[in-house]
Amino acid sequence: MNFYLRLAPFYALLICIGFLQIRSAKADQADEIMTIGGKPVSKSELIYLISKGKKEDPSVGGLSREEFEENLELFVNYKLKVKEAESLNLHKSEEFFREYESFKENLMAPYLIKNSLEEGELRKAYSRMQEVVRASHILFQFPPNASKEDSLIVLRMALKVKQEIDNGGDINELAIEYSDDPSARLNKGDLGYFTSLQMVPAFEDAVYNMQPGETSDPVLTDFGYHIIQVMDRRPNPGQVKVSHLLVRIDQENPDGEDNAKRLVGDIYQEIQKENTSWTEIVKNYSEDAATREKGGILPWFSVGSMIPEFEMTAFSLTEEGEISPPVQTQYGYHILRLEDKRPLESFESQENIIRSKILRASRGTLISSQVMSIQKSRYNFEENEGNREALKENLKGFTKASDYQSFKNSPNWTESELFRINGKVYNTTDFLGFVSWKERIPNTTSESLFESWYTAFTAECLNRTEIKDITESNGDYQMTLKEYRDGILLFSLMNQEVWQKGIMDSLGQRTYYNSNLDNYLWKDRVETMMVKVLDIGKASIARDFLQSKSPSTELKSQFDNSVQSKNQLAFQSEYGLMEIENHPILSSAELGEEYQEIEANGHLHILVLGEVVEGGPKDFTEIRGLVIKDYQEYLDETLVKKLREKYPIVIDEQAKEEAFIALNQ
Repeated sequence: MNFYLRLAPFYALLICIGFLQIRSAKADQADEIMTIGGKPVSKSELIYLISKGKKEDPSVGGLSREEFEENLELFVNYKLKVKEAESLNLHKSEEFFREYESFKENLMAPYLIKNSLEEGELRKAYSRMQEVVRASHILFQFPPNASKEDSLIVLRMALKVKQEIDNGGDINELAIEYSDDPSARLNKGDLGYFTSLQMVPAFEDAVYNMQPGETSDPVLTDFGYHIIQVMDRRPNPGQVKVSHLLVRIDQENPDGEDNAKRLVGDIYQEIQKENTSWTEIVKNYSEDAATREKGGILPWFSVGSMIPEFEMTAFSLTEEGEISPPVQTQYGYHILRLEDKRPLESFESQENIIRSKILRASRGTLISSQVMSIQKSRYNFEENEGNREALKENLKGFTKASDYQSFKNSPNWTESELFRINGKVYNTTDFLGFVSWKERIPNTTSESLFESWYTAFTAECLNRTEIKDITESNGDYQMTLKEYRDGILLFSLMNQEVWQKGIMDSLGQRTYYNSNLDNYLWKDRVETMMVKVLDIGKASIARDFLQSKSPSTELKSQFDNSVQSKNQLAFQSEYGLMEIENHPILSSAELGEEYQEIEANGHLHILVLGEVVEGGPKDFTEIRGLVIKDYQEYLDETLVKKLREKYPIVIDEQAKEEAFIALNQ
């Protein structure tokens, strides 16, 4: 079996796809398996390419000696073509540089710390989306410009209320008394059902780490401290589509609620009657002007998208067309009808949406903070806090990038070290130059402008260090990048010497065709009108029409228009010069009989035969596509033969044997 992908189609595909994650060892001089034109080729590269082919078919076991030799030959041909592309300076072209640089950026992504953390957050979020959670909370907000003492007072209050709940207190009743969440007066702290990415990270983490009935210790978010109690966890029902009818409550009228309740009850009774049109009822009575003329139809929504009372009613409906009893919300009384349901979508279809939410929300900032923390640890970040604070004091009150630039050009500062990364010093000049280069003020207040610029500068330096580290030290990345670099070169060479030449060289195509006529011969053929009868009960219709006729395009057209158009499921017809030998029907026919019927494969076939045409060369115009394909293969074989003569190949037999053993471990 050939594990190594055929080179031309593989690298044509390679140019179109994104990036592949692979594993390989970094090659060094001791890793040499051969030289081609005096240039060393690594054993690791051969093992990696063949192993990748094996990984695509996990059911395949070891590699036989014959398979190994075949793959080795393909590998040599591949390296010969890369060598030739380099000798033609294809790697110095603007087109190559542009494509290579874009690939480098894509290929770097899987190895970055940021990408790894994002992928983890994506998977975690989608995993959590498999469930919806219902929770209640009590919010304890900090006062404006809260001091540390203020924060401690709020924390003590939260702990006190938590103790009341632990002693049997009802969180919903306590929410009315203590919660700073304005909605608590209406919902008693009940947040209804929600799922991942619908709450701030700390709140979500706390909820998904609790079981129904559990109450959290105080959870700190940007809003303050929360006491959270999980009420329920259940599988995510996906999305629902409903239509609704709304009866509003006249808040100016003391009897407004009673009137609305009475009206919606009457409407509900009317809906129960047979032959009542839901659409007409909605148009006549609904007070939701946005949906009334559309039969009350609302867009698809998922858990956590609507107010709890409405949402719980919508998801409680099970049968399409089912209508709910009236349900009250802050907007009035609703009657809902289920239009459709669909399950939670796959990770692949949700990935971009989840990624956007993660990066747009506070989670994006959290990931950036985690990335920086890991980078600082990995790359030996050492900060001179004294110099940093001194620079911050010097820049105090500056509100624009131009202020920083002016300060850089003034004599009122001295050069000082801010931090080191892997021993490399980054100083005040570097920082001020970064601000000038960016020419953009971070989205922040003037009070924290320095912190924003300094964090951005630190992140930039750490990111550059990480990229440099991957480029210089990561064997996986180096091997992947080399594969793509060589793949682009091979594609360029093949396109120039084989694929485009095979398509555009019409004289070469003709010459090749004339030199290989034996490959393009017709066997004996017969002009045939053939009708396959699918409905044997209607066979007589076709029989009566075709008897005493001669095969022709006109006969085919007449049959299609007069017979088959009226009996489309009864017949299949075809006409043309058909080769006799090995044909499943014609090989059994009596060629001297113009009309005959043959049973084959469970169907009756009616044949109308004409003259037999003896075998001979196929016309070039009929088979030009096939000739081009064969001509391209010929050009490829010729190119390889020329390159094997041009570039001496020296194989280290011991290294070759080591590669064979490694591939069978």
